[in-house]
Amino acid sequence: MKLSVATIALFPAVTAFQVGPVGRAPTSLNIVKSEEKASDKLDKVFSSRPAEDPEFDKLVQANFPGAISNKELATRVVELLEEKGFTPDNTLLATSVCADELARELEDEFVDLYGNNFNLGGLSGFPFAGNTGWGAMSAHVPDGGYCLTIHGPHVGITKDGVIGKVERSGIALVDNCCGSAIAASNYLQSITDGSADINPRIQQFSDFQQSAVQELILPFGKRLSRADNRMRELPYAIYDSQEVMVTDIVNTGKASIKAGLAVLGGIQINTSPDTLDYFHPLRFDYFDGDGNLVENMLPYLR
Repeated sequence: MKLSVATIALFPAVTAFQVGPVGRAPTSLNIVKSEEKASDKLDKVFSSRPAEDPEFDKLVQANFPGAISNKELATRVVELLEEKGFTPDNTLLATSVCADELARELEDEFVDLYGNNFNLGGLSGFPFAGNTGWGAMSAHVPDGGYCLTIHGPHVGITKDGVIGKVERSGIALVDNCCGSAIAASNYLQSITDGSADINPRIQQFSDFQQSAVQELILPFGKRLSRADNRMRELPYAIYDSQEVMVTDIVNTGKASIKAGLAVLGGIQINTSPDTLDYFHPLRFDYFDGDGNLVENMLPYLR
């Protein structure tokens, strides 16, 4: 049988793609084994962060009592979780934070400590990945390993104490933070004061997350309208709405986690590039591999 030049040329290409036996590809994450503990990484992770500013710290505490710096948060969380057996090798991080790059600061810090991250969140920090996303995430937890889930909305505060605004690197404008939450708050306010236009259109897929945020905070209209400072109260209202979703998702899927699950929830407080970011912890629960709530660790963060 004669083979054409074109046919012969195909053989090397076919051989090049035959990298192994036919079958299901491995699905586990390629987590590099290391003896280094998360606590060993803390100084390196936060070495480039701004120095503590006692005066600004007082300003943050006056507006968000109970808030601690991201460095202090990470230090306490890592210490508590190491006692439970969490290490960078056996832990998958799962976050539900806003798409805003400022909200990713905390996420990046914990990625530097633990490694891989599965993103569950969307605008304002709502866990829009839902039960399906949680199911996919839990399948990626290392065998015999743990999951650390961090969730919550974020809010900005300027150097002079304006809440709902923040200075951003490279941008002269002092910008809204969180923009999604503030847009939803404005929508809600227009409903409560009667100025909203009736819009019978079905929600558009091109902006369905923002539409969902607006719907999800509707029950908090009176609470926000009665608040002394609407922008200060807004992230807590958003958090309470998110907590309903997070609790449902966790309760539905917690038993699928392997050795254990830690759920950390709270308010991210974003600040200017030359001051520390903060976090107000509102939940820190530990579940065993069977999905049983073993310990409320929140008191250790306060």
